[in-house]
Amino acid sequence: MTQRQEFKVLRTYKDFELREYQPCVIAEVKVSAQYSNATNSAFGSLFRYISKGNQGSQKIAMTAPVIAAQKDKKANENEWFVSFVMPSGSTYGHLPHPNDPQVILRELDTETCIAASFRGRATEEVAEQKIKQLRAAAAKQNLSLSEETRICRFDPPFKPGFLQYNEIVIPVYL
Repeated sequence: MTQRQEFKVLRTYKDFELREYQPCVIAEVKVSAQYSNATNSAFGSLFRYISKGNQGSQKIAMTAPVIAAQKDKKANENEWFVSFVMPSGSTYGHLPHPNDPQVILRELDTETCIAASFRGRATEEVAEQKIKQLRAAAAKQNLSLSEETRICRFDPPFKPGFLQYNEIVIPVYL
Protein backbone atom coordinates (compact mmCIF):
# COMPACT_ATOMS: atom_id res chain seq x y z
CA MET A 1 0.00 0.00 0.00
CA THR A 2 1.22 3.49 -0.84
CA GLN A 3 2.39 5.46 2.19
CA ARG A 4 0.25 8.48 3.04
CA GLN A 5 1.00 11.81 4.64
CA GLU A 6 0.82 11.40 8.42
CA PHE A 7 -1.79 13.20 10.53
CA LYS A 8 -3.90 12.72 13.62
CA VAL A 9 -7.57 13.63 13.86
CA LEU A 10 -8.11 16.28 16.55
CA ARG A 11 -11.88 16.53 16.17
CA THR A 12 -14.56 15.16 13.86
CA TYR A 13 -17.32 17.51 12.73
CA LYS A 14 -20.40 16.59 10.70
CA ASP A 15 -18.86 17.63 7.35
CA PHE A 16 -15.10 17.53 7.96
CA GLU A 17 -12.22 16.61 10.24
CA LEU A 18 -9.85 18.91 12.10
CA ARG A 19 -6.39 17.36 11.70
CA GLU A 20 -2.85 17.91 12.84
CA TYR A 21 -0.43 17.08 10.04
CA GLN A 22 3.01 15.91 11.10
CA PRO A 23 6.17 17.68 9.88
CA CYS A 24 7.28 16.49 6.46
CA VAL A 25 9.26 17.37 3.37
CA ILE A 26 7.60 18.00 0.02
CA ALA A 27 8.97 18.14 -3.51
CA GLU A 28 7.10 20.95 -5.25
CA VAL A 29 6.76 22.49 -8.69
CA LYS A 30 5.14 25.88 -9.29
CA VAL A 31 2.95 25.90 -12.40
CA SER A 32 1.09 28.67 -14.20
CA ALA A 33 -1.82 26.83 -15.78
CA GLN A 34 -5.49 26.09 -15.37
CA TYR A 35 -6.23 23.44 -12.74
CA SER A 36 -7.10 20.87 -15.41
CA ASN A 37 -3.52 21.09 -16.76
CA ALA A 38 -1.51 21.98 -13.65
CA THR A 39 -1.05 18.50 -12.18
CA ASN A 40 -0.19 16.93 -15.54
CA SER A 41 2.27 19.73 -16.25
CA ALA A 42 4.16 19.24 -12.95
CA PHE A 43 3.81 15.48 -12.56
CA GLY A 44 6.63 14.58 -14.96
CA SER A 45 9.20 16.72 -13.14
CA LEU A 46 8.15 15.36 -9.75
CA PHE A 47 8.05 11.76 -10.94
CA ARG A 48 11.51 12.07 -12.50
CA TYR A 49 12.83 13.41 -9.16
CA ILE A 50 11.66 10.34 -7.24
CA SER A 51 12.75 8.03 -10.10
CA LYS A 52 16.47 8.75 -9.73
CA GLY A 53 16.26 12.24 -11.31
CA ASN A 54 18.27 13.64 -8.45
CA GLN A 55 21.91 14.25 -7.59
CA GLY A 56 22.18 10.93 -5.76
CA SER A 57 20.46 8.96 -8.55
CA GLN A 58 18.37 7.66 -5.65
CA LYS A 59 14.91 6.11 -6.06
CA ILE A 60 12.41 7.60 -3.61
CA ALA A 61 9.13 5.85 -2.74
CA MET A 62 5.93 7.29 -4.20
CA THR A 63 3.50 8.49 -1.55
CA ALA A 64 -0.07 9.76 -1.58
CA PRO A 65 -1.58 12.20 -2.13
CA VAL A 66 -0.48 14.28 -5.08
CA ILE A 67 -1.33 17.80 -3.91
CA ALA A 68 -2.37 20.73 -6.10
CA ALA A 69 -2.43 23.87 -3.93
CA GLN A 70 -3.35 27.47 -4.48
CA LYS A 71 -1.88 29.91 -1.97
CA ASP A 72 -4.40 32.65 -2.73
CA LYS A 73 -6.86 32.25 -5.59
CA LYS A 74 -7.72 35.95 -5.58
CA ALA A 75 -4.09 36.87 -6.29
CA ASN A 76 -3.58 34.50 -9.24
CA GLU A 77 -6.18 31.91 -10.10
CA ASN A 78 -3.84 30.05 -12.47
CA GLU A 79 -0.88 29.72 -10.07
CA TRP A 80 -0.63 26.19 -8.68
CA PHE A 81 1.91 24.46 -6.46
CA VAL A 82 1.91 20.73 -7.22
CA SER A 83 3.73 18.51 -4.76
CA PHE A 84 4.61 15.00 -3.66
CA VAL A 85 5.06 14.36 0.05
CA MET A 86 8.34 12.61 0.72
CA PRO A 87 8.24 9.33 2.69
CA SER A 88 7.74 9.54 6.46
CA GLY A 89 10.99 10.19 8.29
CA SER A 90 12.59 12.05 5.36
CA THR A 91 14.48 15.21 6.24
CA TYR A 92 15.52 18.02 3.96
CA GLY A 93 19.20 17.46 4.71
CA HIS A 94 19.09 13.75 3.86
CA LEU A 95 17.18 13.94 0.57
CA PRO A 96 19.13 14.23 -2.69
CA HIS A 97 18.85 17.54 -4.49
CA PRO A 98 16.68 17.54 -7.64
CA ASN A 99 18.37 17.64 -11.05
CA ASP A 100 15.43 19.68 -12.40
CA PRO A 101 15.59 23.31 -11.14
CA GLN A 102 11.77 23.49 -11.24
CA VAL A 103 11.56 20.96 -8.39
CA ILE A 104 11.98 22.60 -4.99
CA LEU A 105 12.27 20.71 -1.69
CA ARG A 106 10.52 22.33 1.28
CA GLU A 107 10.18 21.34 4.92
CA LEU A 108 6.73 21.77 6.43
CA ASP A 109 6.20 22.15 10.17
CA THR A 110 3.34 20.64 12.13
CA GLU A 111 0.16 22.15 10.71
CA THR A 112 -3.50 22.16 11.71
CA CYS A 113 -5.95 21.85 8.81
CA ILE A 114 -9.52 20.92 8.06
CA ALA A 115 -10.16 18.13 5.57
CA ALA A 116 -13.16 16.72 3.75
CA SER A 117 -13.05 13.65 1.54
CA PHE A 118 -15.02 12.75 -1.54
CA ARG A 119 -15.16 10.06 -4.23
CA GLY A 120 -15.09 10.67 -7.95
CA ARG A 121 -12.86 12.56 -10.33
CA ALA A 122 -11.45 15.75 -8.83
CA THR A 123 -12.38 17.97 -11.77
CA GLU A 124 -12.19 21.74 -11.41
CA GLU A 125 -15.97 22.01 -11.12
CA VAL A 126 -16.25 19.29 -8.46
CA ALA A 127 -13.27 20.65 -6.52
CA GLU A 128 -14.71 24.20 -6.54
CA GLN A 129 -18.04 22.90 -5.22
CA LYS A 130 -16.33 20.87 -2.46
CA ILE A 131 -14.12 23.83 -1.48
CA LYS A 132 -17.16 26.12 -1.13
CA GLN A 133 -18.98 23.51 0.96
CA LEU A 134 -15.96 22.97 3.22
CA ARG A 135 -15.36 26.69 3.75
CA ALA A 136 -19.07 27.20 4.57
CA ALA A 137 -19.07 24.29 7.04
CA ALA A 138 -15.93 25.68 8.74
CA ALA A 139 -17.50 29.14 8.96
CA LYS A 140 -20.47 27.64 10.84
CA GLN A 141 -17.95 26.34 13.40
CA ASN A 142 -16.25 29.77 13.60
CA LEU A 143 -12.95 28.41 12.32
CA SER A 144 -10.56 30.93 10.77
CA LEU A 145 -9.13 29.55 7.53
CA SER A 146 -6.10 30.33 5.41
CA GLU A 147 -6.57 31.51 1.83
CA GLU A 148 -4.60 28.41 0.77
CA THR A 149 -6.57 25.45 -0.57
CA ARG A 150 -5.19 21.99 -1.39
CA ILE A 151 -6.79 19.45 -3.69
CA CYS A 152 -5.35 16.08 -2.69
CA ARG A 153 -5.64 13.18 -5.10
CA PHE A 154 -4.85 9.70 -3.81
CA ASP A 155 -5.40 7.53 -6.88
CA PRO A 156 -3.83 7.22 -10.32
CA PRO A 157 -5.79 8.80 -13.19
CA PHE A 158 -6.45 5.40 -14.80
CA LYS A 159 -8.49 4.20 -11.79
CA PRO A 160 -12.22 4.43 -12.62
CA GLY A 161 -13.48 7.87 -11.64
CA PHE A 162 -16.22 6.69 -9.29
CA LEU A 163 -13.58 4.81 -7.24
CA GLN A 164 -11.12 7.69 -6.92
CA TYR A 165 -10.57 9.05 -3.40
CA ASN A 166 -9.78 12.74 -2.90
CA GLU A 167 -9.66 15.34 -0.16
CA ILE A 168 -9.90 19.10 0.12
CA VAL A 169 -7.50 20.35 2.80
CA ILE A 170 -7.34 23.94 4.12
CA PRO A 171 -4.96 25.23 6.82
CA VAL A 172 -6.63 26.64 9.94
CA TYR A 173 -5.58 29.57 12.11
CA LEU A 174 -5.97 28.57 15.76
